[in-house]
Amino acid sequence: MANMSLIKNPMPSQDPIERAKNFKEVATGYTKEMALDEAARCLNCKNKPCTNGCPVQISIPDFIAKVAAEDFEGAYEVISKSSSLPAVCGRVCPQENQCEKYCVRGIKGEPVGIGRLERFVADWHNANATAAPVKPESNGHKVAVIGSGPSGLTCAGDLAKKGYDVTVYEALHTAGGVLVYGIPEFRLPKAIVQKEVDGLKALGVKIETNTVIGKTVSVDELMSDEFGFEAVFIGSGAGLPMFMHIPGENLKGVYSANEFLTRINLMKAFREGSDTPILPLAGKKVAVVGGGNVAMDAARCSKRLGADVYVVYRRGMEELPARKEEVEHAIEEGIIFKTLNNPVSIKGNEEGYVSAIECIKMELGEPDASGRRSPVAVAGSEFDLDVDCVIMSLGTSPNPLIKSTTEGLETNKKGCIVADEAGKTSKPMVYAGGDAVTGAATVILAMGAGKTAAKAIDEALS
Repeated sequence: MANMSLIKNPMPSQDPIERAKNFKEVATGYTKEMALDEAARCLNCKNKPCTNGCPVQISIPDFIAKVAAEDFEGAYEVISKSSSLPAVCGRVCPQENQCEKYCVRGIKGEPVGIGRLERFVADWHNANATAAPVKPESNGHKVAVIGSGPSGLTCAGDLAKKGYDVTVYEALHTAGGVLVYGIPEFRLPKAIVQKEVDGLKALGVKIETNTVIGKTVSVDELMSDEFGFEAVFIGSGAGLPMFMHIPGENLKGVYSANEFLTRINLMKAFREGSDTPILPLAGKKVAVVGGGNVAMDAARCSKRLGADVYVVYRRGMEELPARKEEVEHAIEEGIIFKTLNNPVSIKGNEEGYVSAIECIKMELGEPDASGRRSPVAVAGSEFDLDVDCVIMSLGTSPNPLIKSTTEGLETNKKGCIVADEAGKTSKPMVYAGGDAVTGAATVILAMGAGKTAAKAIDEALS
């Protein structure tokens, strides 16, 4: 029977006071009963507007119908036809701006909890499925993938399913890209990422870690007779952090969010005796500059390390670019938002450590080119915020190493690789997608780019 409730089933989660002290996953996931009840809210629309909003074109009504029929493995099969990383997408994709944005149930209430159902299905499969993926018969073609983040893993998975001999090259010692170094354990457990990576390996994908393309080997060398790759996909992401270039950014205790999160997520700096430590934050004060999802991750990690945390953002709460859910979780965990403030300098003590961040108050003026109201400084409103650590979360850009070592690869003024809608670059049989092309964006958009490029590579080689 259809469930005409205007409200989606809420996601169970840890108590805010408790979770702010640990790195366990915040959301605990739907029960079977909750999943069935939520699936019954889907109207199974014939024109599938939700699918049109999905960057990887999952047949959403079809997988939800399988859930409603208690065919959870069948639901997983529907999802996995389009997505190589369902357990990841169900956790970190901004469904509210994509599939759920176009859900008909959202017109007079809340949309169907598509992401929550996807997570339930993926988790059910990982807990119950025993059959190993069947490795496809080889088609005799070799493709190299640079980067093991969401775009690279998606491209590799789609090509492997068609019989390609795929090798993924990863600069770090662990596969997963931003999924392992950028997103905290409490949002995306690393065991889940590893499970997805292991699934690709079972399809025949080879992963070479500790390989920096541009230093260890170049793109041109990959396409030489020595390596024999017929096509290359560049999904190296955007890992070069941006700074404000204000006085004091070289003080001890100033981090880029990229470095801070990598130390915590990948190198486990929160553990006592870590080989890659960070400044001890218990009882300290931290200012995170920025308002995106990465800023929320850095702020919430700092809180779990025992700090009092401020988020300093030059616009208001309504303009925060972070997901609403992440902002709400941060507020519940006790993080203080200092909006309409902008840093002008960072002050230090005699030992060279951060002692305060000097800010100036802002007010919103006329809308800028993107339609957002531009922040304007209020003259004479400077003040000091006493802190011991500053984390800059201002965005990232692609590392220029690949461009500088690859002949004939065009990039734009922001350092992003220029590629057409199919992922084709200016260099023959070299494709690119994800953050390396767009700059920092979402996991699902990077996956969509990897999927599109895989299709184009297949069309070119088959």
